[in-house]
Amino acid sequence: MTRPEQTDASEKAAWAGADDEAEQAAEAVEAEIVDDGTAPAGDGTAADAADAGGAPTGDVQTEDPTAALQAQLDERTADLQRVSAEFANYRRRVERDRQSIIDTAKGSVLIELLGVVDDLDRAEAHGDLAEGPLKVFADKVRALLTAQGVEAFGAEGDAFDPALHEAVQDESEGSEPVLGTVLRKGYRHGERTLRTAMVIVR
Repeated sequence: MTRPEQTDASEKAAWAGADDEAEQAAEAVEAEIVDDGTAPAGDGTAADAADAGGAPTGDVQTEDPTAALQAQLDERTADLQRVSAEFANYRRRVERDRQSIIDTAKGSVLIELLGVVDDLDRAEAHGDLAEGPLKVFADKVRALLTAQGVEAFGAEGDAFDPALHEAVQDESEGSEPVLGTVLRKGYRHGERTLRTAMVIVR
């Protein structure tokens, strides 16, 4: 018959052997994991995410600063050319208006002198300008008008032009009337007609 003390010692030895086997099995599993080099799934995912977030994809396009500066330069150049053209047109317009004002004022003075010239022509027709101080005066007035660009028109035999000649009597019979008697000369200053000629058409 077995003693109780012997039974307890046998059970303790059996449990001790089982613990040793369990520890040896755990150590073997850990050794296999170390040899394979496997890492937890969470570590690999984090590394992949870091690589994906940190590395550039190569699709992002950066703006070329030289092209932007060139575009601004082209725009400013176009603005400058437009302003320069507008200023040039303004200067031409001002100069044209100024010249028109000068010509108008000069024409008004010249028209007033035409009455004096008419009197000198009548005096010459009567032989009063053959000599003497009056002839000198007449020559100076006519020289003044010539120097200012004033030209007389309306001679006998010229073709009749209603824009230049004022017909006080029409004695013409053909289709091409001409000037007959010139009662008063016409005068022009450049392209402007100061006064029409008064004539008899034949």
